[in-house]
Amino acid sequence: MPGERGEMPLVAQLEIRRAGPEDAAVVARVLHESFAEFKPLYSDGGFAATTPRAEQVLARMREGPVWLALHEGVALGTVAIVVTGASAYLRGMAVLPAARGSGTGSALLQHVEDWALKAGCARMFLSTTPFLGAAIRLYERFGFHFTDEQKCELFGTPLLTMEKNISSMG
Repeated sequence: MPGERGEMPLVAQLEIRRAGPEDAAVVARVLHESFAEFKPLYSDGGFAATTPRAEQVLARMREGPVWLALHEGVALGTVAIVVTGASAYLRGMAVLPAARGSGTGSALLQHVEDWALKAGCARMFLSTTPFLGAAIRLYERFGFHFTDEQKCELFGTPLLTMEKNISSMG
């Protein structure tokens, strides 16, 4: 399985494509499977919001693009963006446990940054939870840093905001 110890990263073998309505159930499955191990750390409402059902994924697709990262036709990860002014809000970033360490997360982040730059965004930001340490380290390696914004929460689950200025890039 991709991402197992000792395997080469799959980045060159990944296909990242925009998800369409026919992919909503796949996106929902990837989100659920990616966060299932962390469910005890979320409030019930926070977990439900983090792992939307297919119908909710369809609604998100109307708010902004959603992408899938695939290897040999199998979905390994997903991410979505909502553009607000000159900022791109990343949400629904997830990589299946078996694909972690394969480069899938980095490839998705690079893809959305390239898209955001072309869309004229100057900043990318996201919310994460303090208990997603590996994701936080990935975001930091990719140039995100914590903001001074007040801590907030998602239905009782604590959230932290991270951002990356991309206006001087490209």
